Amino acid sequence: MSQSLSKQEKMRIVSNFILLSPPGEFNEVFNDVRGLLRDDNLLKEEVGLATAQHNKEQFIPCKIEGSDKKVLITEHGDKGGGKFYDPHTKQTFKYDHLRKVTSDVKSGKSDQVSEPWRSALEMALFTYTENHFSKGTTSVYGSTSPDGTITLISCTESHEFNAKNYWNGRWRSQWSTSFKPSQKTAELSGILKIQVHYYEEGNVQLVSSKEVKETLDITNEADTAKAFCQLVLNAESEYQTATAENYQTMSNTTFKALRRALPITKAKIDWAKIAGFNIGRELKKTA
Repeated sequence: MSQSLSKQEKMRIVSNFILLSPPGEFNEVFNDVRGLLRDDNLLKEEVGLATAQHNKEQFIPCKIEGSDKKVLITEHGDKGGGKFYDPHTKQTFKYDHLRKVTSDVKSGKSDQVSEPWRSALEMALFTYTENHFSKGTTSVYGSTSPDGTITLISCTESHEFNAKNYWNGRWRSQWSTSFKPSQKTAELSGILKIQVHYYEEGNVQLVSSKEVKETLDITNEADTAKAFCQLVLNAESEYQTATAENYQTMSNTTFKALRRALPITKAKIDWAKIAGFNIGRELKKTA
């Protein structure tokens, strides 16, 4: 990296590379950045914040000792000082963002008012995730404001890293709602994201997102969780189908403009099959 650049300019560039790392390729990007920077002291000093931000934005899943479920690294579970909260086991733990390992697992405290609603939603979403994602992880958070408003936030991540066939992909979704138990309805907001990197003799990256707003019926804990899951199912299925159809349409235009029609094998590439299979079947199972 040019010696004429200031320390701040170098770290801005390095941080951008880290934050834009494609799914499953963080280590490769990190090593490339290290080679460009050629300053391990500066790298260790500054890259930690970008790495932590990347892991939280990407909903990186991790395993903690004594738990049967993985937990996601998200801003909602961030307790500061490298510590995170697992709402499923109600434990805190330290997370090494570079090595991606957990340690120092301790008992934590849950919000008692929102917990019945959170645990009912967690149970329903665990079933939904198991049924609809091949490698999915979901974390559900709950909190209560001083005026008694309950906030529930669910985060889901599913990924498929297929280096053998030169592509990696990640699905992320976040849903949130705030309400008082006396309400009849509440707004349910969601943001759905798909990121796929295809790099066989080229470099094509799909980054897609969609924001959703629905009306959620508030009744009891179990029925509200069921209604929540149904809205999630409808919205995510619609998004998945629309994305697959869109890239099937693009297979005869954009993709072919980006890459030669015939590879070295002289066999035509079925772009529609790649788009449909990679996005639709690997990242998210059909219901």
